[in-house]
Amino acid sequence: MTRQLPYAQMKAIFSRLREIEPEPKGELEHVNAFTLLVAVALSAQATDVGVNKATRGLFPVADTPEKMLALGEEGLIEKIKTIGLFRNKAKNVIKLSRILIDEYGGEVPSSRAALMSLPGVGRKTANVVLNMWFHQPAQAVDTHIFRVGNRTGIAPGKDEGAVERAIEDNVPAEFLQHAHHWLILHGRYICVARKPKCGICPIRDWCLYDQKEDA
Repeated sequence: MTRQLPYAQMKAIFSRLREIEPEPKGELEHVNAFTLLVAVALSAQATDVGVNKATRGLFPVADTPEKMLALGEEGLIEKIKTIGLFRNKAKNVIKLSRILIDEYGGEVPSSRAALMSLPGVGRKTANVVLNMWFHQPAQAVDTHIFRVGNRTGIAPGKDEGAVERAIEDNVPAEFLQHAHHWLILHGRYICVARKPKCGICPIRDWCLYDQKEDA
């Protein structure tokens, strides 16, 4: 397993990432906490681009739990049928909308435990909502972060939970709020899975990856 980068190199990496993108943003389109929650739930095993295409027709008519229930499961399916697993996702979104109304006054809760009690909402989805909407330094580890964390030595771990803990334990506190966004963007566009773009990588000098390529 990749060894953990020392503190000085971690600080150098995140300082560089912050210079490049001081305020990184998630790429899922949303207008409030509810639409963010729905968008992230829909994004499981789907691309952000694909989810955005679907939600551009959905959110103008269903941007609250009440409007989502009024749209109904079949109406929702019609809006999101281009997304993988759309039937099961539609069922979960309708169920979570009802729970938000019945148990939370129609508001999205700011507790990880409460979020994870909702149908179709796992830890990763909850952490995205906590970070992006409630500005908590939660770390939503996806395949990009898992790869970058292990490949670079920023956050080595054998599973997503271990990588999440490594980020929380080892990334300097001043960078934790935006850490997962910086790492997602780096993994999506530079440190890609099959052939990382080491030649244009802004953090190459500190990365522990031993198979760097110049291309």
